Amino acid sequence: MNSAGFGRGRWARVSRLVSFSASHRLHSKSLSNEENLKLFGKCNNPNGHGHNYKVVVTVRGEVHAEYIYVIDPVTGMVMNLTDLKGYLEEAIMKPLDHKNLDLDVPYFADTVSTTENVAVCIWENLQKLLPEGILYKVKVYETDSNIVVYKGE
Repeated sequence: MNSAGFGRGRWARVSRLVSFSASHRLHSKSLSNEENLKLFGKCNNPNGHGHNYKVVVTVRGEVHAEYIYVIDPVTGMVMNLTDLKGYLEEAIMKPLDHKNLDLDVPYFADTVSTTENVAVCIWENLQKLLPEGILYKVKVYETDSNIVVYKGE
């Protein structure tokens, strides 16, 4: 290893933010209506409620590595941001924006539409599209105060 730090696992991460609006109802089919109301409170409203979600997706590449996820030596990029924008459109915007998550998104047919599960859904959608090993983190802001981070673990 030399003074430039090669061989130390130097990673670059690139993030992009998108926003989408969706409605949902926190309700578990495994619980009674009374139990759901007690657990989820106003978020269990039978007519649902909505959020303006913000999602930050981070991809990564290793600098001067001999691995699959390497910064492109020609472009100097982990990923072209135009390409990343297209992947986010396919994985997030088309399936989730202006949808009722519980009624319009098959993933939530039997899965409670918590922000944790929204993050997992987005991760799984992106994994199908992105080059293997490049996805690092999905961060979902349900509100400015309620944030979920998922790294596929």
